[in-house]
Amino acid sequence: MKIKASSHQSGLSMVELLVVLAVSSFLILGITQAYIENNRSHAFQISQSSNTENGRFASLTLNEYLSKAGYRRAPAELPETSFSKRAAQDDCLAFNGGAAVTALDPSKGIGFCIRYQPAYSGELDCQGIASQSFPENTAFNEVPESSTIILAIKYLPSETADLHKGTLLCKSLNTEKPQYVELIDGVADFRVDFGTGRDTSVETYVSQADWDPTVDDEIRSVRYAMLLSSRDSQRDSDDSKVLDDWLADASAAIKGRLQGNDNKRLYQIAYGNQSVRNQTR
Repeated sequence: MKIKASSHQSGLSMVELLVVLAVSSFLILGITQAYIENNRSHAFQISQSSNTENGRFASLTLNEYLSKAGYRRAPAELPETSFSKRAAQDDCLAFNGGAAVTALDPSKGIGFCIRYQPAYSGELDCQGIASQSFPENTAFNEVPESSTIILAIKYLPSETADLHKGTLLCKSLNTEKPQYVELIDGVADFRVDFGTGRDTSVETYVSQADWDPTVDDEIRSVRYAMLLSSRDSQRDSDDSKVLDDWLADASAAIKGRLQGNDNKRLYQIAYGNQSVRNQTR
């Protein structure tokens, strides 16, 4: 009696198992690589969008405050009457008579100070403090000088290597205890120049550090620029065209701070140039 050989397969051969493992490994590597690239692209887009939105918000905020500088409720009142000469206070240099803008004391940081009359009684400043009340029953009425709102805008760089933790701050000098509050974050560097001149025209621009209220002409416009930064490890290349353009006009100290803490961050530059109300033609 003949016994037939079994036709059923008893299991995978070693060769077949190795082929399956090899194919599976290639599939897993491909999926993993696609996942990593997708996450990297998503992080890049989020960081870029954050810089763009932050820059737009920063420009709108600064332009809004600068547009108020020099505002008077009574247009017929002389600027020298509305805004008398004021000595240096806190971080702000002295205001000349009629001046609506002065520089932040360079030894205290980068920034500027502005003053304006409130558009309505009890108007809030950047600290949420209401201006002194005054009668509003008459249009274009004069208001007491004690109601004048005075603000200091200051850049505070990050105290660590995290460039994106630099901030723009604001405080009101209308209170007994002025205290800075954060306006904008993500600022790696900040610059301020003042357009000065006589006869309501801008003749030249002077950096904040070089402007002196005792010898220089009146500030008639404020030009600012800020470098916005993302977290580190957000770009693939070693170089950044935006950072290189910013560093072209930077001091040696600023170059060292930014280059030393770059770590492949994403950057964007936001800037503006605002004329001071009633100071230009």
